[in-house]
Amino acid sequence: MKKIFGIITATALVSAFMPISAAGYGAAGCGLGSLVLGSKPGFMQVFAATTNGTFGSQTFGITTGTSNCGGGMLSQAHTEQKVYAYNNFDSLKSDMAKGEGERLNNLASLMGCSSEVAPRLGNVTQSNFDTIYTSDANAETVLMRVKSLAATDATLNNSCSLL
Repeated sequence: MKKIFGIITATALVSAFMPISAAGYGAAGCGLGSLVLGSKPGFMQVFAATTNGTFGSQTFGITTGTSNCGGGMLSQAHTEQKVYAYNNFDSLKSDMAKGEGERLNNLASLMGCSSEVAPRLGNVTQSNFDTIYTSDANAETVLMRVKSLAATDATLNNSCSLL
């Protein structure tokens, strides 16, 4: 009975670490250590964890979505923008045609634009309305086109932090 319990415990522990191995980094997690040492097993993970802790790269990686850390705050912001564009597709279309409106201001905010430059986004979307809302437009393409236009506009590119 004791032997069976030991086997079950060992299997559970090995299974628990399988997702970590599949993520492209070892038990030390994401960060500079994972970039330098990868998922090399054993004591190398101690070096990876030490590297992550020494340089603070894990915190930075999680926040920015870099260093094998997957999506961070920026990725979350892009997801929120997509969901917002999907849920407000028709209202955004109306606001962009007018060059102003509550839904458009909210989108500007989700794109990290200050309230002072939100009217500029309205001007840009209104003057490029036919390019943004083509016959095959959907929420994702509209968002991509708006963000692309904002990135090419000097004022918006400098003022909107989540493009």
